[in-house]
Amino acid sequence: MTIVLDSITKLEPAHRGQVVVAASHGGSYAGQCAAQGGVLAVIFNDAGVGLDQGGIQSLTALAAIGMPAATADAWSCRIGDGADMLRHGVVSQVNAVAAALGCRVGESVRDCADRMQAATPFSGMPPPSRENRLVVRDTPGLPRVIAVDSASLIGPDDVGAIAITASHGGLIGGDPAQVIKAQVLAAVFHDAGIGKDEAGVGRLPVLAARGIAAATVAHTSARIGDARSVLEQGRLSRINGLAEQMGVRVGHTVGLFIDRLSTRLA
Repeated sequence: MTIVLDSITKLEPAHRGQVVVAASHGGSYAGQCAAQGGVLAVIFNDAGVGLDQGGIQSLTALAAIGMPAATADAWSCRIGDGADMLRHGVVSQVNAVAAALGCRVGESVRDCADRMQAATPFSGMPPPSRENRLVVRDTPGLPRVIAVDSASLIGPDDVGAIAITASHGGLIGGDPAQVIKAQVLAAVFHDAGIGKDEAGVGRLPVLAARGIAAATVAHTSARIGDARSVLEQGRLSRINGLAEQMGVRVGHTVGLFIDRLSTRLA
């Protein structure tokens, strides 16, 4: 049986031991989720691969514990849309464990998932969790700034903050209701290589409609799934209308985004 998810963060206990097609990026945080969820095998979106091969970074780590893993080309299927990934996705990368099962670059995601059914449950230890959340600034009189490896880690306590996330900027399952979990002041995402139907930046207009200034960083400038990289290295690739009104421009650093928004929103 193949489980299809719009995000690896939607894993449930019932998915343990199953082959999962998850329309998340293939970065280290996503791989961590798959390993800790005990899935049999997993296929992610390659998010344009990007800086330091961030979009496929989990494949090597999962091979080390014996889990077959692969990614689909971001231009063949929409990131954040599991159904589109299963229907149209073309495999761009496979790890050694998946290759041993006959999975190969260029085949369909559906065929790759079928081959993965023959996998043996991994017996290694999941990679240890690392820090996934950072309070960048908590200064009286200024908006609080947080950085998270996944937008799924944003919660009610983050209302009114500027959120720097290393998640892709696509809508999860195309659902505007899942654009963000709290009414933050502003947000930054990763553009995941833009990809098919510009899915990697699909959250931006929806966030504008929610009154949230937002931007994405270029996949070549920062590692997806790594909030520190987005915060310290990211260069803006797309902005929504609210961010533009506040003086933010494509090409700005994330630090400058924070400064411009802090000046306007403090």
